This record gives sequence, C-alpha cells and structure tokens, in this order.
Amino acid sequence: MSDEGSTVTKEKVEKYLELTAEARGKASPIAESEEDVARLDSMMRMCDDYQADAKHFLEKGDLVRAFGAINYAHAWIDAAVRIGLMDGHGDDRLFTLP
Repeated sequence: MSDEGSTVTKEKVEKYLELTAEARGKASPIAESEEDVARLDSMMRMCDDYQADAKHFLEKGDLVRAFGAINYAHAWIDAAVRIGLMDGHGDDRLFTLP
C-alpha cells in the first residue's frame, strides 16, 4: 500500500497554492449589506493572510505548516461561497456549493 497521499511534498503545497489562487480569482463578491461586505472583507483578509503564511512556510521548508496554512486559506474562500457572500459560479471542484 502506498502512503503517497499522506506525504506532504513541496509539489503538493504548490498544487494547493495554485488551487487556492484559482478559487480566489474565480469567486466573486455578492454581499450586499454593509455588514455583509465588512464580513466578506474580513474573511478575504484571513484568506490572504493564510495564503501569505503558506508561502512563507514553504520558503522556509516547513511543509507541514505550509500545507495547513494553504488549506485554511482555501477554507475561508469556500466558507464565503457556502454562506452566500461570494458566488462560486457553480464550480463544485473549487467550492462546497450551497
């Protein structure tokens, strides 16, 4: 039995960095109220901060923290789509659609 899927590699982290960047570029804001726009802005700041953290950890060779951080980053975008603050444009590969 191969444990390839349980190993964090530089390539795997880079794949998820690309996937998250793709999701960040595809999802579009649909928040309408001032309160929802502020919530979405906060969520996307968290996404961007975790994405930056992932890149930092990758540069330092800390693959486990890089992998964790990029998954948190993607989760923030996914959550914004799921709760209706962003439109995922029907893409169930990048997002958990409502």
